[in-house]
Amino acid sequence: FFDSLQDQFDNLEKHTQWGIDVLEKYIKFVKERTEIELSYAKQLRNLSKKYQPKKNSKEEEEYRYTSTRAFLATLNEMNDYAGQHEVISENMTSLITGELTRYVQELKQERKSHFHDGRKAQQHIETCWKQLEASKRRFERDCKEADRAQQYFEKMDADINVTKADVEKARQQAQLRHQMAEDSKAEYSSTLQKFNSEQHDHYYTHIPNIFQKIQEMEERRIVRIGESMKTFAEVDRQVIPIIGKCLDEITKAAELIDHKNDSQLVIEAFKSGFEPPGDIDFEDFTQPMKRTISESSLSNSRGDGKSEPKFGSKSKGKLWPFIKKNKLMSLLTSPHQPPPPPPASASPSAVPNGPQSPKQQKEPLSHRFNEFMTSKPKIHCFRSLKRGGAGPEDFSHLPPEQRRKKLQQKVDELNRDIQKEMDQR
Repeated sequence: FFDSLQDQFDNLEKHTQWGIDVLEKYIKFVKERTEIELSYAKQLRNLSKKYQPKKNSKEEEEYRYTSTRAFLATLNEMNDYAGQHEVISENMTSLITGELTRYVQELKQERKSHFHDGRKAQQHIETCWKQLEASKRRFERDCKEADRAQQYFEKMDADINVTKADVEKARQQAQLRHQMAEDSKAEYSSTLQKFNSEQHDHYYTHIPNIFQKIQEMEERRIVRIGESMKTFAEVDRQVIPIIGKCLDEITKAAELIDHKNDSQLVIEAFKSGFEPPGDIDFEDFTQPMKRTISESSLSNSRGDGKSEPKFGSKSKGKLWPFIKKNKLMSLLTSPHQPPPPPPASASPSAVPNGPQSPKQQKEPLSHRFNEFMTSKPKIHCFRSLKRGGAGPEDFSHLPPEQRRKKLQQKVDELNRDIQKEMDQR
C-alpha cells in the first residue's frame, strides 16, 4: 500500500514538473516572439530610412509632386508602424515573460515544499508502521516465551524427582515471562492505537491536504498560463487601432494624389517659352534644269545656278539634326533670333532687284544652322540647358519661361531682404 502511495507521489511529481516545463516553453516562445517583433521593427525603420529623401539633393525637389509626397507619408507611417511592433515587444516582455519568469521560480519553490511535506508525512507513517511491527513481533515473542516458561513450570511441578527449589525457580520464571508478555501486550496495544490514529490523520488529513495544495498549485499554473495567452492576444489587440490609423493615413495620402496637379507641375518646370518654328521654305532644285533649256537665262543666272545647288546640298546634309533634336530646331527657327546683318562690303550693284529680291532677303536654313554651330555662346547655353548645371547669375542659359521664373524668384528674394532690413531699422 505504501508503495502504491509512493507511486502516486512520483506520478504527481512528474506531472507537475511537466507543467513547469510547459510554462517555461511558453516563456521561451514569447521571448522569441518579442525578438522577432524587435527585429521586424528595426528592419521597417531601416527600410523607411533607406528611402527617405536625402537633404539638399535632387530627391527633395521630387517630393513636390503629390505621388511622391504620398510615398513620403507612407515612409513616415511605416516608422510609426514599426514603433507599434516595438510596443508589442516591450509589453510582452514586461507583462508576460517577466511575470511568468518570477511566477515559475515561486512555483518551483511551492512545488518543492509540497512534495517535501508529502515525503515527510510518508516517512512518518512508515516509521509508525515499523514501530507497530516491532511492537507486534516483541509481543508475539514474549507470548511464546511465556507459554514455554509456563509449560516448563508445569512439567517441573509434575515431576516428583525435581526439588522444590527448582520448581519454585521455574514458577518464578514463568511468572516473569508472563509479566513480560503482558507488558509487550500493553505496549503493542498502545503502539497500535497510536498507529491507527496516525494512519487516520495521514490518509484523511495530511495527505489529502498535501494533494489539495498540489492540485491548487497546478490549477493556478493552468489559470496563469491561460491568462498569459489572453494577455498575448490583448497586447496585439491594443496596437491594432494605432496600426489601423497608420494604414488610414497611408490610404488618405494615396487619395490625395492629384494627377492633374502633378502634370501641371511638370509643365511649369519644363515650359521653355520658345515659340514654335515657322514653316520651312521650299528649295527648288529644278532651276538648273530650266537654265539648260534657255541659254540666255543660263548666261544671266550663271552665278545663281552655282550657288543654289550648293546651298541645297548643304541644307540636305544639315537638315537631319533638326529632325532628331527638336530643341535645337526650336532655337534655330525661333522668331526671337534676330536676322543676320547684311555684309558690310556689299555694293549697290550687288543688291538684287526685280522679282528675285524677296528670295535673297530670306536666309537659307543651312546658313542658319552653320551660324548656330559656329556660335560658341549658343552651344554653351544649349549644353547647360541639357545638363541642368549651374549657369550665369542672369540665368541666360535657361529657356525664356524658366528664366522669367528664376528672375522673378530672385526679385522676390531681394524684396524680402529689403523688407527685412527696413523692419530691423
